[in-house]
Amino acid sequence: MSGARHASLFLDMLAAERGASKNTLDAYRRDLDDYLAYLAEAGARPDTASAATVRGFLASLDERGLKASSAARRLSAVRQFHRFLYVEGYAPADPTAAVAAPKRGRALPKVLSVEEVDRLLSAAHEAAGRAEASAAERLRAARMACLLELLYATGLRVSELIALPRSAAKTRERFLVVRGKGGKERLVPLTDAARAASGAYLALLEKQGKAPSPWLFPSDSESGHLTRQAFARDLKAAAGAAGLRADRVSPHVLRHAFASHLLQNGADLRVVQELLGHSDISTTQIYTHVLDERLKSMVRDLHPLASKGDLDG
Repeated sequence: MSGARHASLFLDMLAAERGASKNTLDAYRRDLDDYLAYLAEAGARPDTASAATVRGFLASLDERGLKASSAARRLSAVRQFHRFLYVEGYAPADPTAAVAAPKRGRALPKVLSVEEVDRLLSAAHEAAGRAEASAAERLRAARMACLLELLYATGLRVSELIALPRSAAKTRERFLVVRGKGGKERLVPLTDAARAASGAYLALLEKQGKAPSPWLFPSDSESGHLTRQAFARDLKAAAGAAGLRADRVSPHVLRHAFASHLLQNGADLRVVQELLGHSDISTTQIYTHVLDERLKSMVRDLHPLASKGDLDG
C-alpha cells in the first residue's frame, strides 16, 4: 500500500472517529505531505520507517529553519499517523515511540516600557477630551481610556475585562472582585486613574438614553458585551495614535506590562501570581528575567564590595 493511501486512511479516521474539522484535516494533510515527500527522498515507506528515519525528518526541518514549535506540531502529526498505522495493523511497530520532541524555549513576553504605557494612556485621554468630536466619538474614546486604565491597573485577562459588569464602574472600593478561570474569585486593585476613567466613561454611556445593559462595555455582539476582537482592533488604532507600533501592542501585552512593572518596582512574585490569577507559580515565572535584572541592580548598588565590572558578566 502506498504512503498516500496510508495517509488517506488516517485522515478518514480523523474525520469519522474524531470529528476533525476541514481546517484541522487540511493542517494534518500538509504536515503528512511534507513527511511523505521526505520519506520518498529517503527511499523509505511509512509502514517500514524507523526511529532514525523520523529523526532524520526532524533534522531536515531544522535545516530548513523551522521554529521548534512548528517542528513539534509536525512531529505530533507524524506520531499520530504512525500510531494509527501500528494500531490498525498496517505497520509492525511505531517508530516515533523512541523519538523525543524538539525542545522549545519559553518565549519571553512582549512588554511595553512605563514611558510607552504613559504615551498610550495620554493619547487615549486626549482623544476622549476632544471637544470637537461627536458624542459617539467621545463615548468610543472614553471607552478606550477606561479599558486601558482598568487593564493596566488590574492586569485582567482580556476575557475578564470585556465582561465586567456595569457595577464595576460604580464601586466605592479600591478593588474589584473578579471571577477568573475555573470560577475562582480574586481581588484586583483599582487605581484612582482607573476609577476616574470608569466614572467618566459611565457618565457618557448613561447619557445615551438606551436601556441599561448589565455590562460595562455593552455591544450588539452575541454576548451582549464588547468582543475581544473589537477591543484588539481598537487598541491597534490607539497605539498608532500614540506613536507606537501597532504590532507591539495588544491586550495581553498590557497584562504583561502590569506584571513586569510591578516586579520591577519590588513586588513579590507570589503577589503577582495572585493578581494575575495564575493557579501555578510556574506560569508566573516567565517574568523571572525581570527579577534577575532587579536583583543584579540591587547587588550592584547595595553590596559594599560590588563593582560594576564584576556583575556585568
